[in-house]
Amino acid sequence: MNAIDPISGPAIWLTLFAIAQLLYGLTFLVDLYLFTRPVNLVSSATAPPDDETPQILLLYPVLHEMEETMRTTFTALSRLDYPKDRWSVTAIPNADDHATIASLERLQTEFDFLTITKIPPTSHASWDIVWKDWDQNPHAYWWREGKFAHDRNLPPKKTRQLIYALYHALEDAPQGEDFLIDYIDADSCPPRDHFRAGAAGMLTHDVIQAENVAGNLNASLAASWHAFDHMAWDGRKYRHLTADGKHPYWILGKGVFFRARDLQRLGGFHPWMAIEDPEVGMRFWAAGKKLAVVEAPLIEEVPLTFGRGITQRKRWVCGFLQSLSLPLTELKFSMSQTMKAWMNFLPCASLWVNALGFPTGIWALTYGANNAAIPPWLFWLSLINITAFVLTMIGLYISTWRRTALVLTRTSDRLFYMLKINPLFLMIWWVVWLIPIWLGFWMYMRSGGLVWERTEKINANEALIRSERTPAVSGS
Repeated sequence: MNAIDPISGPAIWLTLFAIAQLLYGLTFLVDLYLFTRPVNLVSSATAPPDDETPQILLLYPVLHEMEETMRTTFTALSRLDYPKDRWSVTAIPNADDHATIASLERLQTEFDFLTITKIPPTSHASWDIVWKDWDQNPHAYWWREGKFAHDRNLPPKKTRQLIYALYHALEDAPQGEDFLIDYIDADSCPPRDHFRAGAAGMLTHDVIQAENVAGNLNASLAASWHAFDHMAWDGRKYRHLTADGKHPYWILGKGVFFRARDLQRLGGFHPWMAIEDPEVGMRFWAAGKKLAVVEAPLIEEVPLTFGRGITQRKRWVCGFLQSLSLPLTELKFSMSQTMKAWMNFLPCASLWVNALGFPTGIWALTYGANNAAIPPWLFWLSLINITAFVLTMIGLYISTWRRTALVLTRTSDRLFYMLKINPLFLMIWWVVWLIPIWLGFWMYMRSGGLVWERTEKINANEALIRSERTPAVSGS
């Protein structure tokens, strides 16, 4: 037996090495499962003729937003290719957010499609239509039981605004008329065919989700790494959750279409989640509603600093964990369905394993063949893991390179971005991800995330949108 290196000594090192490689192999098995799921894509080319297009209401929840950020978004919306009388935008600020309301009122003079609904406190009588509906709706499980049962003091966050706007939009609609709901964030800038793609998808599916891409991906090193998360998940892996309706899916929290009455029948939005996206998506899926993805993405901002990115991601992690606990019981998921739902979170939760499994795998390939302390099965597992990593990164870099063309016109800028997401830098970023994972878990254990801890928007994409460099209608 060779006794040159530490791993060939105490059995504890060999055990830890084996655990690292087994964990690494598990992450690739999850990826293999996800990437072998079929993809359901829709195209605006199959949209119905203008006189048959559905009515679309775009909800715009905002909180303490810069006027210029909102103007940039409305500029993108003003270019939408959709019959003018078939869509509208309703901004939904809190009634006490006076600065944002004043900005929206000024913007109304520039954009005639914009209306404003001020969201009052939940003590206001206009909330009664929500309470009455939830009293009668068995799907509103958070209203019937648990520590928040019949609690009208809904958290002051985006979800509360969406709840109020949904029920009042339905109340104001003609009797029996249904319409599509879409909602976006303050900085979301959709492509020209966004509504047509949604209308096309709703001919064959029940929920349509647009992908996302960051427009400011070269603004800082932190922005580049944050943008890569969207490249890897939103732009590559997420679409496989469509899976011909056979896999529990999440929505992405913006750029999503569904029938307003479908969500009402399912209880509306869950108000006690840090983020609404995973839970409402799984509720749609449990009700048999099928998802499709449209490739042409929304352009959005990503945080410019690591601190703001960690704040955003800890909220995501908290919401993921909340959605994967009690809701799965309430939705009566089987054991296999629960495992599939957890597979949506595992790629995020296991990013740090790359920084553990890759270097130890390289060590095994370099020294393991002549080291009797390493069993042959562990040597071959390391070889398989390293091969899987290389193939995964090749595919991911090819996809990322193509998607950079959506927001960057110069080849030098695209190459500069690729340089900033080199494998070494990504290893560091994936280890940094342990911070929001831990903070998000701590938030989850303390029932956190109930106040809107917003991601600050700085109008980072103004030049991009004003130059009309919005994504092509054909997608990525």
